[in-house]
Amino acid sequence: MKEVLNSSVFFSVMLTIIGYELGISLKKKFHYAIFNPLLVDIIFVILVLVIFDVDYENYNAGAKNLTYLLTPATVCLAIPLYQQFDLLKHNLKAIFAGIVSGVFTSLGSVFILAYLFGLSHEEYVTLLPKSITTAIGMGVSEQLGGIVTITVAAIIITGVFGNMAAEWILNFFHIKDPVAKGIAIGTAAHAVGTAKALEMGEIEGAMSSLSITVAGLLTVIGASIFANIL
Repeated sequence: MKEVLNSSVFFSVMLTIIGYELGISLKKKFHYAIFNPLLVDIIFVILVLVIFDVDYENYNAGAKNLTYLLTPATVCLAIPLYQQFDLLKHNLKAIFAGIVSGVFTSLGSVFILAYLFGLSHEEYVTLLPKSITTAIGMGVSEQLGGIVTITVAAIIITGVFGNMAAEWILNFFHIKDPVAKGIAIGTAAHAVGTAKALEMGEIEGAMSSLSITVAGLLTVIGASIFANIL
């Protein structure tokens, strides 16, 4: 069995898709945030690889083909933004201020925690792009000399946590405005968080989609500056 799985071209892709579909089914049935499809998929894939003793390199050789869909999937998020373009124009200053604040908070928190815990420069720059989409974050980490694989893990963890906790946090701080909700989620939890914003409503989804792009661009600039501080 191990030889068959290690040599199969389609095994990795099918395993990943099955795990995600399992996550969707569990989320629909139980309605708990912990059953986030991406989180369930990660756990499912890890269990299968361990149980059948499949080498990660062999799995990744096939699964990496799915990463090619990251960029077009992110671009597709522009559709809900276009549908709310008038709302964007009327709240442009507030939206931009919110995204800038979110990016600065993300980079600043990484700097403070890295300083307090004595992280090396390599570890520090690895975590700087944690709140932007994987397609951009990988490039930023590589350019700054970080560990790209850990950056990807940090981005996924940030997104999954944001997806799971977003609604609770917004309710706790009594944030009701749909524009504010979308900006907060998109800036803090990129595309994975945006999936939650889209569940909340069209406006939340549109503003979160905008935040992914703008926050990504600002983080590219901000990370380069913050990388020289520590």
